[in-house]
Amino acid sequence: QVQLRESGGGLVQAGGSLRLSCAASGTIFSINTMGWYHQAPGQSRVLVARICNNGFPTYTTSVKGRFTISRDNAKNTVYLQMNSLKPEDTGVYICNLYQEARDNWGQGTQVTVSS
Repeated sequence: QVQLRESGGGLVQAGGSLRLSCAASGTIFSINTMGWYHQAPGQSRVLVARICNNGFPTYTTSVKGRFTISRDNAKNTVYLQMNSLKPEDTGVYICNLYQEARDNWGQGTQVTVSS
C-alpha cells in the first residue's frame, strides 16, 4: 500500500511562486513515475507534469517554462516549483505515483492564485 502526502499549497498573487512537495511512503518500487495533476473547480483532473525514476520530465503545454518538476529518489519525494502563476492555475493539485501498472493518489493540496 502507498500513501502520498502533499504540502505547499496556498494563496498567492498572480505572478507569484509556490513549491509543492509530495512524499510517498509504503511499498515503493524502484521503477515508477511520479507526477502532479490539476483539478480546477468543476473540472476533471488533468496532468500537469510527471517525472520518471530516471529523472526524465514531461509537462503539459500550458506550464512549460513556468513549472519545474523534480524528485529525490532517496526520499521518495516529488516537487513542483510553480513560477509566474496565473489565476487559471487555481485548483487542487494532486500527487500521483504510478508503479506496477497501478495509480496511487494523494488527497491534494489547494492552490489559489488571485488576480
